[in-house]
Amino acid sequence: MLPELGASVLNLRAASGRPVMRPVELAEVETSSQCASFTLLPFSNRVAGARFSFEGREVQLRPTTKDGLTQHGDVRNRPWQVTRVSETHLRCDFDSRAFPDVNWPWAFTARVEYLLHGPHLDTSVTLTNADSAAMPAGMGLHPYFARVQAGTDPALSFDAALTYDTDSLSLPHAAARPLRPDEDYRVPAPVGGRSIDRTYTAWDGVARLDWGERALILTADTAFSHLVVFTAPDGSLALEPTSHATDAFNLAARGIGGADMRVLSPGQSLAGAVRLTLEGNW
Repeated sequence: MLPELGASVLNLRAASGRPVMRPVELAEVETSSQCASFTLLPFSNRVAGARFSFEGREVQLRPTTKDGLTQHGDVRNRPWQVTRVSETHLRCDFDSRAFPDVNWPWAFTARVEYLLHGPHLDTSVTLTNADSAAMPAGMGLHPYFARVQAGTDPALSFDAALTYDTDSLSLPHAAARPLRPDEDYRVPAPVGGRSIDRTYTAWDGVARLDWGERALILTADTAFSHLVVFTAPDGSLALEPTSHATDAFNLAARGIGGADMRVLSPGQSLAGAVRLTLEGNW
């Protein structure tokens, strides 16, 4: 884990040494995007035009992509404070007030905890409004999983009933709709050569990668109402539990339901946990 780089995960392996998340060399890491997993706060994914309206206020953020979007919050490349450490438990804290250039107009604090026990890794995330006014909020995790195990591509399965149509910047322009057959993973199917960058909702909080001899199960709290599935260019697969849809702040401002933008009063927190479990011969 790299506390100086967003408290991001560098590597996750089974006791045998087999990679669970994509293997990463520390010497090659310059940003959290090159890590095995990173945390998305105080929102996940993209904000169209790096701006949105909230309670009559026009909020302008700094664009962070070449397309003029703001993406994945503003904690993933900043240093966090390690506040607890043991062989199986790590806790890190973040306070936006320590960074004058933070790309968010409300003060907030955050905590991420990693707990290893048996075949499980539990990751818990807490976001707290430390401002004097209500703020929009969201959170997510962005793990990349090693897809090919012993030459086998896994079957992917998860129970989600809805997805979003998106534009060329992967921004949704309407409410979620029922799945088409080629988007439906309620029946396990290999990813194969498919290129996927899709957000699902009406999700039961469980996703499974199954190689036959072994399996990986991701289980998320109900706070994570959406799942982003992304086939990364390096061949890994991102399964990202998030608390809201992509561009939820702008969807909410347009009156589009189901995007799950949260609003935190001063002192209020949004929290959730995600468990990774290994089954079979790892």
